[in-house]
Amino acid sequence: MAKKTIKVEQIASPIGRPKEQRQTLIGLGLNKMHRVSELEDTPAVRGMIRKVQHLVRIVE
Repeated sequence: MAKKTIKVEQIASPIGRPKEQRQTLIGLGLNKMHRVSELEDTPAVRGMIRKVQHLVRIVE
């Protein structure tokens, strides 16, 4: 059985955001605008996305 994945795209700049949010983006594999990262769909990844939900969007 293949593991479920989730694609996330960065849609906003981390400039002027708290350091914790910038580090969360890097942890998600994002650090530049419109970069897309495909991640395993786990509760930890979901929590990271929720932390920076105003900076990213989930790509279908």
